[in-house]
Formats: sequence, C-alpha cells, structure tokens
Amino acid sequence: MTDTTDFVMNQTMLRIKDPARSVPFYENVLGMTLLDKFDFPDMKFSLYLLGYPQGTIPEDRAARAQWIFRQPALLELTHNHGTESDEDFSYHNGNQEPRGFGHIGVSVPDVYAACERFDTLGVEYVKRPDDGNMKGLAFIKDPDGYWIEILSAHGLRELIVGK
Repeated sequence: MTDTTDFVMNQTMLRIKDPARSVPFYENVLGMTLLDKFDFPDMKFSLYLLGYPQGTIPEDRAARAQWIFRQPALLELTHNHGTESDEDFSYHNGNQEPRGFGHIGVSVPDVYAACERFDTLGVEYVKRPDDGNMKGLAFIKDPDGYWIEILSAHGLRELIVGK
C-alpha cells in the first residue's frame, strides 16, 4: 500500500514501577540500549525508550528524538513518578485474570545460550526452553512481572514447519 509505505511499528509501551530496576534489566539482561529519556515533571511521568539501534544514534537531542521515532520495534517504559516508593503498588502483567496483554518477544540467535546467560544473571522464568509442549522457546519475567518470550527464527521455523 503506497499510503502506508513510510509507516513504522515504532514502540510498545509498558508501565513500570521503578526505572532503577527496569531500565538496567533491559540494558544488562536483554542488551538493549537506552536511546533517550523524556521527563514530563508537570504530569509526573518519564519515558525511557530502549531498543536495538539501527545505525548511529545522533548526538543532537532534537535530531536524536526524530531518529528515535523512526526506529522500528522500540520499547517505551513509562514511569509514573512515586510508584517506586509504594511497596504495595504493582501493575497487572496481563497474564493473570482478567487476561489481556500477553508478552513482548525478543529474537536471539540461540535460545539455549541466551538462557544459560539468564541463569547466571538470576532471571526469573515463566517457561524454560524444554518445558511444556513448545520446545526451544522460553519466557522470562522483567522486574514488573511482564512476560518476555525468548525465541529464535531457526527454532520457530522448526516448530512451525518441522525440521
């Protein structure tokens, strides 16, 4: 469709309780880059945009913002100020009743190697690669309990069309 040729699936937003826990998880466990942080103090929230950058991140803030919003498949973590201080506060992860949001997915070259790394980092699993009927893919949890599917193109091909 020519009318949508330049459309880009830019981001998925997840609300987070504590950026001091969530941002390092996505950077250190999943290897994402924090592309920028946008603060809205009057509205009491901040946005953290992370992803796997395609190309060089511009130094100039205005150029970087334009570049960010042209990138595919970013993760926008939204922090409502003050939630990190409330011990009883949590977001619904979408996988408990009532179900809604399910998960995000990160494709890796080797699911088993990625999981070995996650094990050394103490990552919490929902499903390990050989659990259940669907072999070769895993689900981990982020600090807010959101599920992240860990998959590989090779493994999914085998699952869908056979070896």
